[in-house]
This record gives sequence, C-alpha cells and structure tokens, in this order.
Amino acid sequence: MRLILAAIGRLKAGPERDIAARYLARAAAGARSVGLAGVDLRELDESRARRAEDRRVDEAKALRTLIPAGARIVALDERGDAPTSEIFAVDIGKARDSGIPAYVVALGGADGFDPEFRAAAHMVLAFGAMTWPHQLARIMAAEQIYRATTILAGHPYHRA
Repeated sequence: MRLILAAIGRLKAGPERDIAARYLARAAAGARSVGLAGVDLRELDESRARRAEDRRVDEAKALRTLIPAGARIVALDERGDAPTSEIFAVDIGKARDSGIPAYVVALGGADGFDPEFRAAAHMVLAFGAMTWPHQLARIMAAEQIYRATTILAGHPYHRA
C-alpha cells in the first residue's frame, strides 16, 4: 500500500516545503519495514474559479484524478474528528492489512472540500479545533504520516 499526501496548492521553496519534505522522506525511508510500498506527495494548483463553491468542485475533481481506485481517503478538515496519533496509525495498519492499494491524506484548498468529496472520505480529521494555515497543516500531515510509520514499526520516535 502507498501512502499519499495529496494537496491543493503548491508550497513555494522555503522552510515550510523543506520541513514537509523532510518528514515525508523519513516516512518513505521506513515505509518498507512496515509493509508499505512508499510515500508520495502529490500537489495540484488551486482552482481559479470565481465562486468558492465552484473552486471546491474543481479542486475535488482534480483531487480525484490523483487518487487510485480502491484507495482509502482521509480528508483533513477543521470540522473533522481529532483522533490520537495511535488511532491514525492503527487505521493505516488496518488499511494495509486489508489490501487497500493506497491511503490518501487529502488537504483541500482555502475554501475547504466539496461536500461530496468530504462525504465520500473514509475519515475526516482535524488537527484540533483551531484553523491552521495551509503550510503548517501540510507539515503537520507529513509529520503524522511519519509518526504513523514509526508507531507501526515500534520505533521510539513516538513516546506517548
């Protein structure tokens, strides 16, 4: 199973991009040891539609092109649940053990997700009740993907 971080918006070169890339590289380095085929980052440009509703629809359509058939989709949304890192890791492990081909963590655009995309997600997660800037949400998603691989591996990085 591949882990995929699919994001609307492209991070510019700089410290935020470097930090996210570092966590994804760490996750990729340990992926095979826990039965994962790898870790990918897939970025899409933001929609240029005038209305927020149209942007959400356009971005959902674009995100669907990045998601392999049969993938488990987790949408990051401020209105989602805030599970522990252990619960997130267990969910990834269950998907892997069930033969799911890909586990996609989707980060929407500034206007959020199209309601149909959000409703189709296996899980909707939030990084707490606060709203986070896209750059930090991407870093936090990358870190949680890395943390999940270390939890699955029994690595001491996660010290909860």
